[in-house]
Amino acid sequence: MPRVLIVDDNATNLTLFRHLLKKVDDTIESICFDDPLKAIEWCQTSEPDLVLLDYMMPFMDGLEFIERFRIIDGYKEIPIIMVTADTENDVRHRALELGAHDFLNKPIDKTELLARVRNLLALRHTQLELSDRAAWLAIEIKRATAELMAREKEMVLRLSKAAEHRDPETGQHLLRMANYSRLIARELNLSEAEQELILEAAPMHDIGKVATPDAILLKQGKLTEEEFVIMKQHAETGYSILRDSDSLLLRTAATMALNHHEKFDGNGYPRGLKGEEIPISGRIVAVADVFDALTSARPYKKAWSLEDAVQFLKDQTGTHFDPQCVDAFFRAWDEVLKIHERYQDEEIVNMEQL
Repeated sequence: MPRVLIVDDNATNLTLFRHLLKKVDDTIESICFDDPLKAIEWCQTSEPDLVLLDYMMPFMDGLEFIERFRIIDGYKEIPIIMVTADTENDVRHRALELGAHDFLNKPIDKTELLARVRNLLALRHTQLELSDRAAWLAIEIKRATAELMAREKEMVLRLSKAAEHRDPETGQHLLRMANYSRLIARELNLSEAEQELILEAAPMHDIGKVATPDAILLKQGKLTEEEFVIMKQHAETGYSILRDSDSLLLRTAATMALNHHEKFDGNGYPRGLKGEEIPISGRIVAVADVFDALTSARPYKKAWSLEDAVQFLKDQTGTHFDPQCVDAFFRAWDEVLKIHERYQDEEIVNMEQL
């Protein structure tokens, strides 16, 4: 049902307008006020589809009414017809600047009134349809985006699990280091979106190990120099698998894969980057990954104590690790301990015991 707000201090005009509006559409609801202040008060809680407004009124003229009406949230596009004398051109110009859509001259031409009201109510109907359409599209886009992100996350999980089947490191390791990484990102004041991105991408940092020969990847003892050269290739292999994607998630994971073995002093691999030349995601994952690797049992080693792992991070601050990332990690220490306890590995059998 269209709702027309009529504001005129002349009671006869209010009656006339109400009567004429029924000829446009007998479902129109006419809301009449002879006091513009009360009309503005009504507008604070009720929304008209069209405003029929006199210019000359006590307490507040039509121009001031338009100004106050337009600042109400959501009222910038509601059509307004102002009723003025034919000679008041300056008033019309100002009314247009403030947001009036159309004018009627005194005395009122009934045919003209009906045509202008009909046209502007049709405009309002179109506005509302477009608004509803825009809201529907926004919901659909949000849903489609959520589905796309869910598929991306599923792909990340599956790729990570594929690497996990060949790597002696466990899925719990991936959960722990990813959550440690998010804590560091948070303490570095990265945005919520960046924190979530790092959490989701971190499990793929070692995806390149799918191309590492079993004889090297699963070797129980220390690698030879030649074997270590081959092992180091997993960083660039992971990058080559993930790079050039349209997905921000996969591009972030590619950056992590390439840079998580770089060292802050420039003695890392594969490119020997130094300091802030290393992307922040690589510096973050380096701390999270090494800490969890040290404190996790493997078939070829026992887990380090938390105290020894902490001391290692401190000793390697500024050489292996970015000092800011290490400081951020320790600022979240209580939460680090909760993650360490929450995601426990199954018992590892040491190969030396068999």
